[in-house]
Amino acid sequence: MASDVHVARFGTLSDVPLLSGGFRLFFLLGALWAIVVPGLFITALAGKPVLPAGIDPIAWHRHEMLFGYLGAVVGGFLLTAIPNWTGRPPLKGAALLALASLWLAGRLAVILSGAIGIAGAVLLDAGFLLVMAAIAGAELYAARNRNVPVVVLTAVLAIASTLDLIEGAGAIPPSGLGYRIGVGAILTMVMLIGGRLIPTFTRNWLVNRGVEPRLPPAMQRFDLAVLVAGGLAMLAWIGAPSARPTGIALVAAGLLNLARLLRWRGWRTGAEPLVMILHLAYLWVPVGLVLLGASILGAAIPASAGLHALTAGAFGGMTLAVMTRASLGHTGRPLHAGPATCAIYVMIMTAVLLRVAAPVLPIDYMRSIHAAAAAWIAAFGLFILFYAPVLFRPRAHGRV
Repeated sequence: MASDVHVARFGTLSDVPLLSGGFRLFFLLGALWAIVVPGLFITALAGKPVLPAGIDPIAWHRHEMLFGYLGAVVGGFLLTAIPNWTGRPPLKGAALLALASLWLAGRLAVILSGAIGIAGAVLLDAGFLLVMAAIAGAELYAARNRNVPVVVLTAVLAIASTLDLIEGAGAIPPSGLGYRIGVGAILTMVMLIGGRLIPTFTRNWLVNRGVEPRLPPAMQRFDLAVLVAGGLAMLAWIGAPSARPTGIALVAAGLLNLARLLRWRGWRTGAEPLVMILHLAYLWVPVGLVLLGASILGAAIPASAGLHALTAGAFGGMTLAVMTRASLGHTGRPLHAGPATCAIYVMIMTAVLLRVAAPVLPIDYMRSIHAAAAAWIAAFGLFILFYAPVLFRPRAHGRV
């Protein structure tokens, strides 16, 4: 009886708002890591205390942004989307806390890999992604749901993370294979999931305003063709990153993605930044693919410009767009971007523009990098400042 009174008075871990849904905990952890990583990286570049990682600071930075930050956001998104797809209860409470602890252990293991060895880092880092894929797969299988590609792509991320770490540690000749596979997997997720969310949210917003949307349905044959073209271009880039046919494939995939984006008529959503940001973030997909392809074909464009357009622009922009929208919608708040949220969007787009254009700006290159990092950190700092109170509190007008 005493234990029943204790539970009734204090509740269980599942009743703690922060542990009531994957998006709450993982979006906050991801945002914090998106601040820590560039901060430590800039410090390392300045010659300050060296990271105790078993890989160099540049390799650590790109690994942690791709597999650490994005790993957390992918986890938060899947743990939130899968209950909607399947109708099954979400992972929460102690199980959610354990999964987040595994993610955190992976981050610490990578940063301490110089002391504990790369094997332990691989085990914990890739382990989180494999466990995430297993959870997602089990839930989808139990509900006979067909969103299997996201499970496959999450498992591919685990393989890519493993390759990237052992390359960075010098166990196999470094060629960037693991990193390219990771970028390809995340880009495929953005094209697949963005192709569902963006036209759907755009149509819903226009309908709510009494406007005839006249948008194509999500995932038509044209969309499938764009996905195939993008996937093939990524496979070519993964296998032959400097071959001329790869450059042609990337440019073609970029132009197709631009045509796809224009079909969604994002310019009609300017009155609601919460919708417009999805279109702006996706715009970096065609920009990044074209820039990357053009650099391979001999244009005076550094490959880093295309890569950062994809990673900072498409990945960073799209994740912040989803994080803000999901945090509002799944906590019962109005789906509207106020001044604070708009400031987040301005900062992330400023960061991307500065980083992509850094090689050609009429200012010192490192100053451009520092300015881009400052804007990036500001974007995620604002997310934590304004959204942590939302994520720590119960759902508006009801239970968590």
